[in-house]
Amino acid sequence: MISIEQLTVEFSSKPLFSGISFLINPKDKIALVGKNGAGKSTLLKLLAGLQQPTSGTISIPSGLTIGYLPQHMIHDEGTTVMQEAQKAFKKVNDLQEHINQLANELAERTDYESEGYQRLIEQMAHENEMLQVLGGGNFAGELEKTLIGLGFLRSDFDRQCSEFSGGWRMRIELAKILLQRPELFLLDEPTNHLDIESIQWLENFLKNYSGAIVLVSHDRAFIDNVTNRTIEISLGKIYDYNVNYSKFVELRKERREQQIRAYENQQKMIADTEEFIERFRYKATKAVQVQSRIKQLEKVERIEIDLEDTSRLHLKFPPAPRSGDFPIIIENLRKAYGDHLVFDHVDFTIKRGEKVAFVGKNGEGKSTLVKCIMGELTDYTGTLKIGHNVKIGYFAQNQASLLDENKTVFETIDYVAVGDIRTKIRDILGAFMFGGEASDKKVKVLSGGERSRLAMIRLLLEPVNLLILDEPTNHLDMQSKDVLKEAIRAFDGTVILVSHDREFLDGLVSKVYEFGNQRVKEHLGGIYDFLREKNITQLNELELTRQEKKKEEKTDSQNKLSYEARKELARQLRKQERLVEEAEQTVTRLEKELAEIEQKLSQPETPSTDLLDTYQNKKHLLEQKMYEWEILAEQLEQMKSQQ
Repeated sequence: MISIEQLTVEFSSKPLFSGISFLINPKDKIALVGKNGAGKSTLLKLLAGLQQPTSGTISIPSGLTIGYLPQHMIHDEGTTVMQEAQKAFKKVNDLQEHINQLANELAERTDYESEGYQRLIEQMAHENEMLQVLGGGNFAGELEKTLIGLGFLRSDFDRQCSEFSGGWRMRIELAKILLQRPELFLLDEPTNHLDIESIQWLENFLKNYSGAIVLVSHDRAFIDNVTNRTIEISLGKIYDYNVNYSKFVELRKERREQQIRAYENQQKMIADTEEFIERFRYKATKAVQVQSRIKQLEKVERIEIDLEDTSRLHLKFPPAPRSGDFPIIIENLRKAYGDHLVFDHVDFTIKRGEKVAFVGKNGEGKSTLVKCIMGELTDYTGTLKIGHNVKIGYFAQNQASLLDENKTVFETIDYVAVGDIRTKIRDILGAFMFGGEASDKKVKVLSGGERSRLAMIRLLLEPVNLLILDEPTNHLDMQSKDVLKEAIRAFDGTVILVSHDREFLDGLVSKVYEFGNQRVKEHLGGIYDFLREKNITQLNELELTRQEKKKEEKTDSQNKLSYEARKELARQLRKQERLVEEAEQTVTRLEKELAEIEQKLSQPETPSTDLLDTYQNKKHLLEQKMYEWEILAEQLEQMKSQQ
């Protein structure tokens, strides 16, 4: 599908890639991995056509559709969520408009036997077929399903995009790309702004998607479940593995061990050769051998290995001062913003030394409860008691963005450090890989991961016994996440983790608090115990649960329909049943036609190009009609539930 040949990219004469080549096949689901700065995002931009290589070629078939989601983007203003998402169907709308123009032109012409008239008919037939493949105008159900899957409520559809945070607006952009159903997805950290339920919905969508995917993500569970091929970028080269990430880690370990052995053998050979040259350089009787060894060294292709320097990356929280037995006691807590109730009847107690997770959809109150615990919000009702001698260390979700971009790394920490800790700033910075010249870098040139690490250092400046970490893994690479996880595991105090990263939470927390439907529910066990209990595979299950609860709370009088309303509903039901039946008949017909074509394709003679094209078009059309039937059937079930 896409061929990358001898690709080289240089910045300031320094190569980022050097002569890399690989293919992206139609159904590949590729995880792009490597250290921060290895060039993952750059490679996605090259594939998206937003950047040009220094040399080499990227061959993309004409007409191939590509959907690209960058980490950061500028969002349009002045549109609602629904209006912005509908931009995904611009191609469909433009095609429909052109078909209408052709129809008008045909209606006005009378030269029925002319070549021009025949060409118009053929063009209109072709474009109508294209419209059917793209789904025609039946995209309302698909649009709604995708937005709900990504965490939006129906009440959000008519809200202005400008009312939403950057993370939610990124979801709108992701929805647009998913709705376009491109033949190739390029996704750069798509889970950074999603909650666990939305990640699982996206994961399920991508697993079942028929097109190709190239994905950059530090969410290990997500890429493991979505991808079937792993490409590692290391030292300007790529290493291609036809396996998912977990298997790649095993194979990479074997490869690195072989590389290290080869590197060590070569280094020994070079050292021995250089020693011989130096030893006999000025002996006339050895001149020929010396020159031979010099030429031999010049021809040696030096082996490079990307050594993982873990010697400096250490994180250890200071010993926790002893607190009371119950750092947090909450009874009948209620918080609302005006008429909007966030949560009510919240009751739980966190014991000293417990490590717990706050999970749930964004907007359900996780960060709000954290702010109540921190004392940033006080206008709640009920009881929230902080235990004896509790000292809180807090990492906010936007902590990294609050750093002063004009300060250096050293100045950032020196500014907040007091007392004896100031004498250890260089050591602490070195532990977080900010040693030497890196400590003099301005904050504004740091990557997202580097900023998060710098913000995390603040927690080390004084001993605490209650750590509250709100999405601490966003922008951290896998190595940094592993180090942070081990540090939290070794911490002898109490920890509250607000996180959507299942792999990070796994084995770290012993209790999960689920936020949803204005309640907070306690689940004993780890994150996967909770997910198995909830059996959450798609976000729309949560949405349906919420709708069912609201229906139960309605009074009988609210549920009663007038005679006219029942009559209209019955009419709509009959119409919907006809549409479902027609869709089923179309699916049956297409399946029969495909079976006939497959029979022809199985014959010994080489099939014609036209037959193959017809087969592909019919297959696309069947997929679309199957999806339409699914949407129509869902709508019918919803209408029946209103009776």
